[in-house]
Amino acid sequence: MKLKKSTRQPYHLVKMSPWPLTGSLGGLMIALSLVMWFHMTNFYILPFAILVILVTMLCWWRDVIREATYSGDHTLKVQKGLEWGMILFITSEVMFFSAFFWAFFHSSLAPTFELGCSWPPTGIWPLNPFSIPLLNTAVLLSSGVTVTYAHHALLFYKNSEVLTGLALTVILGAYFTSLQAIEYMETSFSFADSTYGSTFFIATGFHGLHVIIGSLFLLTCLMRASRIQLSKNHHFGFEAAAWYWHFVDVVWIFLFLSMYWWATN
Repeated sequence: MKLKKSTRQPYHLVKMSPWPLTGSLGGLMIALSLVMWFHMTNFYILPFAILVILVTMLCWWRDVIREATYSGDHTLKVQKGLEWGMILFITSEVMFFSAFFWAFFHSSLAPTFELGCSWPPTGIWPLNPFSIPLLNTAVLLSSGVTVTYAHHALLFYKNSEVLTGLALTVILGAYFTSLQAIEYMETSFSFADSTYGSTFFIATGFHGLHVIIGSLFLLTCLMRASRIQLSKNHHFGFEAAAWYWHFVDVVWIFLFLSMYWWATN
């Protein structure tokens, strides 16, 4: 009698899922609803489209967590692939923000006649870098310390300290977002005010969006840690969130030094 060969292998063969389809349809509906809103002032489809995207995200993430935590599909080989995927994603984000810095320094190092041959352009009063921006820098760097503290606590099986570190990080992320909203309300210029206004708001605005995404990422890790779903040897979801958060920290340092401090000197 021949024994059947084992079909076990270290790779994760993803099962059929409806979420890529619903996500694509949600994205299409958002695009169409925005076009309708811009041209016909009709935005009734937009809330439904956003709801479809949110449901897709929650259900898709739920399935990934189940695969990683309960099904055992995220083997060491799969985790290595996920690590490289996250590294490449962060690299693409570096290129994304590099374009904004390129636009900023292209105009600031050699201001044209249209800019008044000065930087900031004539008529633009930049923010004081030593007020809210400096406070935000301290807040974000502190959040980098707390997320690192949570990671080390996880490696030493101290779940209560993991929860404390993650909770502090999420709170600091929310505090940063609220301070940035206050800062935007206090600016004397807008997105339409010269290249300074456009590069400032698009760079800091996208960074603020990344802070919100990172806060949600860490909040998900906090919920998983509270359910004892993270262990010393199986916590790539937390590592990915920590890498992303440190990337957000580094980008903010460059933003602060260039668009806040250097631009006013």
